[in-house]
Amino acid sequence: MKARRLASACPSAPGAGVGLKPQHFRDILDARPALGFFEVHAENYLGAGGPFHHYLGRIAEHYPLSVHGVGLSIGGDQLNLTHLDRLATLLARYEPQWFSEHLAWSRHGSVCLNDLLPVVYDERTLARVCAHVDRVQDRLQRRLLLENPATYLESRASTLPEATFIAKVVRRTGCGLLLDMNNLYVSCVNHGRDALAELAALPLHAVGEIHLAGHAVDIDAAGDPLLIDTHGAPVARAVWNLYEQAIGLTGPVPTLIERDHDVPGFDALLAEARQAERVLHAAGRGTRTLPA
Repeated sequence: MKARRLASACPSAPGAGVGLKPQHFRDILDARPALGFFEVHAENYLGAGGPFHHYLGRIAEHYPLSVHGVGLSIGGDQLNLTHLDRLATLLARYEPQWFSEHLAWSRHGSVCLNDLLPVVYDERTLARVCAHVDRVQDRLQRRLLLENPATYLESRASTLPEATFIAKVVRRTGCGLLLDMNNLYVSCVNHGRDALAELAALPLHAVGEIHLAGHAVDIDAAGDPLLIDTHGAPVARAVWNLYEQAIGLTGPVPTLIERDHDVPGFDALLAEARQAERVLHAAGRGTRTLPA
């Protein structure tokens, strides 16, 4: 497997974006807020027509798009090639700035699971994931951004640290990294790791987009904190702090506010996007600031 240079359009000035939700379609078109981009989940737009495409087409006239997939099962035994073909059609239709998927698996044989499950970090899985990333990039003719996962269990069979595994995938395939700050924080708390050390170990030169989202706090059977990546709450202060550290290392990177459950009014998401923009602008000026 060889790293390759693949077409990857990128705005000249990175900004903050928001996940596009149907309940906000009309608000966005009426107000036309100043935002860097909108992101959509690919699986909601694989059909040929309907109201989702009607509104997305209108919004795409005014904003760059990011398409985020959850169904390729890149970490699984086999890629879903039918799904990949449908993705190719979708991306050709909208020509988004970025396309991303997860370092996870959700399919075994003909069985599809409604979750993003963790992979074993070893050389065998590394070879399989790299082969799948190569196949996806060859089919789509664009650079894939691979998202670091949120995990709750670790496999005893793993022989590589997560950051090392991701760095090897990036180096061998030429893909980029979608750095999910909430996933990084959740995983580090759950496994007792230092988030700043994990951040520094990732291939930060390859970060093409950053995600910010909320989580829920629980307690595990041993009485220790257990964080759950819910995308159902505002971004936590600890994640904002980690994000500022990341931007200090990467420089300004397009940043998305994710909210998939208990979705508030659009103004609440826009306010979080403005917080991210303040961090991005401060990094561009070489200054430091914490979100309000």
